[in-house]
Amino acid sequence: MLNLKNISLDVGLLILRLCFAGTMLVAHGLPKLMNFTTHSEKFPGLFGLPPFVAMSLATFAEFFCSALLVAGLLTRLATVPLIITMGVAFFIVHGADPFQAKELSFLYGLSFLTIFFVGPGRISMDRLLFKTF
Repeated sequence: MLNLKNISLDVGLLILRLCFAGTMLVAHGLPKLMNFTTHSEKFPGLFGLPPFVAMSLATFAEFFCSALLVAGLLTRLATVPLIITMGVAFFIVHGADPFQAKELSFLYGLSFLTIFFVGPGRISMDRLLFKTF
């Protein structure tokens, strides 16, 4: 018998993944990837890393890890670089800014942290390939 509570949870997790990871992919990751050279010249060097390396790490997280989240593939592993990237954006890049300037990284970070803890749900590639979520 169908359990409506579980279906609601799985659809809710799908919506969470698609909305946050999809938006991250299209609005942040894709522009970084498409204009990598231009963006890396302006990107801040962080933790002693040159701007090119910091930009590469951010692009990896925002494009490739977001694509994995949209598919629900290697979900928990894919959230880790995104959580770190949003933490760096919130605490370091926008650390001195008012909350309104860092609100987006805060919301993205919390959504990815939530997905890390609850998993992708049953409507995911993880479920199809690994029979787990």
